[in-house]
Amino acid sequence: MKKILYLMRHGQTLFNLQHKIQGWCDAPLTPLGIKQAQMAKEYFVNNQITLDHAYASTSERASDTLEIITDMPYTRLKGLKEWNFGAFEGKDECLNPKLPYGDFFKQFGGEGELELRERMNKTLTEIMNKNDHQVVLAVSHGAACAQFYRAWEEHAKVKKTERFYNCCIQKYEYENGIFTLVEIFNRNITE
Repeated sequence: MKKILYLMRHGQTLFNLQHKIQGWCDAPLTPLGIKQAQMAKEYFVNNQITLDHAYASTSERASDTLEIITDMPYTRLKGLKEWNFGAFEGKDECLNPKLPYGDFFKQFGGEGELELRERMNKTLTEIMNKNDHQVVLAVSHGAACAQFYRAWEEHAKVKKTERFYNCCIQKYEYENGIFTLVEIFNRNITE
């Protein structure tokens, strides 16, 4: 039976605005981040989407975004956290190496690219394999969402052509253990 997963990035944060590396460290949503989450809520309302379960990363920026979208009870999961950038957490983004990062951050106490991809895949597969989960929202982070996309890119019906902006929503169909990306709602809301 086909199930639906909406995987979403959180709204803009203070660190996004200040161009700080933000993985396992956290920063609050900005007024624009709150507006982005409110616009994402409109996506769910306008498309008459009824969620039966919701999940968020344990980072405050993700749970705050989810709480703007829905008032339903939800579960916070460490498996949905952003990439762990180790000693680079909170530093200026100009210190990031060129993409792809690969295992660069492991030498600084962080996480490798494939570790993040496998963590996201394991977490979201466990969620979607639950019997009573038919239409699920999971709020996570930019790099985490991108790595999950890469894990299932060969099955995607729509392709990622740009970065996942704040409050980007990826709609996946889940059937027979396979995630198929069928829609990307990705607006760069800057004011």
